[in-house]
Amino acid sequence: MRDYTYPPIIVTLKTMFKAVGMKFQITGAHHIPRSGGAVIASNHISYVDFIFNGLAAQPSKRLVRFMAKNDAFNHKISGPIMRSLHHISVDRAAGEKSLLDAIDYVRAGEVVGIFPEATISRSMGIKELKTGAVRVAAEGGVPLIPMIVWGTQLLKTKDHPSDLWGRGKTIILKVGEPIDVTGEDPVAETALLKERLQALLAEAIAEYPIGPEGQWWAPASFGGAAPTPEEAKRLDQEELAERAARRAAREAEKNAENG
Repeated sequence: MRDYTYPPIIVTLKTMFKAVGMKFQITGAHHIPRSGGAVIASNHISYVDFIFNGLAAQPSKRLVRFMAKNDAFNHKISGPIMRSLHHISVDRAAGEKSLLDAIDYVRAGEVVGIFPEATISRSMGIKELKTGAVRVAAEGGVPLIPMIVWGTQLLKTKDHPSDLWGRGKTIILKVGEPIDVTGEDPVAETALLKERLQALLAEAIAEYPIGPEGQWWAPASFGGAAPTPEEAKRLDQEELAERAARRAAREAEKNAENG
């Protein structure tokens, strides 16, 4: 794939991060192969995770193609950018197609980034994972690489004010050892992926410059004040219900206009 916009965007972002004093702690980057396909499976705690996750692939000189909701591709500004970066559009009403696209990518030697939790974790812990990351890696015959991003929730996440400049903030990226998956039991292999992510998350929280105790951005299980997994699930369900109600209202309004 020819990349005309990806390299200059990376240079621009790195310059911006340096200008605002953002700090990075990246470990395990050597686990991302310098050639050949791979799947990076990351936790999801922020709307801007994918912007930072790709930095872990820089030491290997790789560009990560992220799977993202089709909303970003349909937007008049972000759409052309997402397509120029060769990211993968995910239509949740037809999710199988995006998985097939991802399999084609890794078979062609690309590194694909997947957020197997599918949505942002309000609890800041690891939610239940979808099996897609395992399936793509297995079908593509490539390694599955667990990764944790930590600190991005301080920039832009659900239910909290945004601080996109992130002046002086620290972002941790931890890349774990690749997991060889066969796809024979995607549920069991996804459970193993979740264990690896949980272990990496615990390390990231322990290494973060600010302790988790009482912090809204840290899991309750680590002494933080983020919603418990049960509370987060309830909030997620309420959000989905509100979205459905808004869609229904728009449809009703449209039908009324059309008589």
